[in-house]
Amino acid sequence: MKEEALSNTLARIGAKLTYLRKKKGYTSHEDFASDFQLPRVQYWRIEKGKANITIKSLCRLLAIHQLSVEEFFYQMYKEYKESKNTDGEAHRA
Repeated sequence: MKEEALSNTLARIGAKLTYLRKKKGYTSHEDFASDFQLPRVQYWRIEKGKANITIKSLCRLLAIHQLSVEEFFYQMYKEYKESKNTDGEAHRA
C-alpha cells in the first residue's frame, strides 16, 4: 500500500472514531481517554490519523462504541460511497 493511501485510510479511521466519541457526548478526547483508561496521547494520535492503529486497539475502541469491526468498516464504506456519489453529482451540475 502506498504511503499516501495508508495516511488517508488512517485519517478516515481517526475521523470516524472522533465522530463516534462526539456522538457519545464527549467533546474532549482527553476526557474520553481518561474515562475508558486509554493512553491519552496515543488516543489523540489515533483520532488524528497519526498512529498506525493495531487491530487489537481498534477492537478495544469499537467495543466501547458497541460496534464490530465489520459494522465499523461497513459504515465507513457507505459514507465513502455516498461522498463519491455526492461529488459526482456536483461535477455533473
